Amino acid sequence: MERSTETDSKYNGLESMPLIELLQNINNEDKTVPLAVEKALPQIEALAKITTERMRKGGRLFYIGAGTSGRLGVVDASECPPTFGVPFDWVVGIIAGGDTAIRKAVEFAEDNTTQAWKDLQEFDINEKDVVVGIAASGTTPYVIGGLKTANEHGIATGCIVCNAGSPVAATAQYPVEVVTGPEFVTGSTRMKAGTAQKLVLNMLSTSVMIQLGRVKGNKMVDMQLSNDKLIQRGTNMVMAETGLPESEAAALLKEYGSVRKAVESLKK
Repeated sequence: MERSTETDSKYNGLESMPLIELLQNINNEDKTVPLAVEKALPQIEALAKITTERMRKGGRLFYIGAGTSGRLGVVDASECPPTFGVPFDWVVGIIAGGDTAIRKAVEFAEDNTTQAWKDLQEFDINEKDVVVGIAASGTTPYVIGGLKTANEHGIATGCIVCNAGSPVAATAQYPVEVVTGPEFVTGSTRMKAGTAQKLVLNMLSTSVMIQLGRVKGNKMVDMQLSNDKLIQRGTNMVMAETGLPESEAAALLKEYGSVRKAVESLKK
């Protein structure tokens, strides 16, 4: 397959380009990413729909990927519990090479076609779950192998790729293809492709959590109160919802431990 993410940059002589021109050109390329994501909205909708359906029945969402793609999955998964107050194992990010690979590349980890399934089995994965493979190239063996085996076990599979007609997309039941084209630095898919994947991951997890009732109005009413900033944000939410003065709202929030529970306590 032809990988547009690997084709030559539209820019050359980067090392002799003035700094402001470098920044302007990177920014111009970045502006194309949301438009590429927009074209994939129907595919994102289909993946979000099946994910919501499975999670309503007790399923979980798994991300598998290597390198930048794997790290982005880990980031999105790790942010769901503090943002939406869900258990840490509702959304799970798995990276080829294990947690060591989050900070330091593990050689050839992405080339292992059987390891992803072994990694998934550590979580007792089952047919209620959803596995989303993240691979900018759309050719990562680790991801392809994991999706193939998941399909064989009746597990719903999706993907987020940045090339058209890729093996990963052909393997996934619910593919999301965001074609971002050549990178500013040729082949550096941590740039536009990584940005596109982050946008899609934001859309997927956020829309699913909203449909699962983890947002009220436009507020994160189940967020974890893990620092002073979030406690103040929660206090403000309680004040806005109940009309209580700040001191009483703060006391109520401290007593119940979440905005939702604090507000609901007054309605009983």
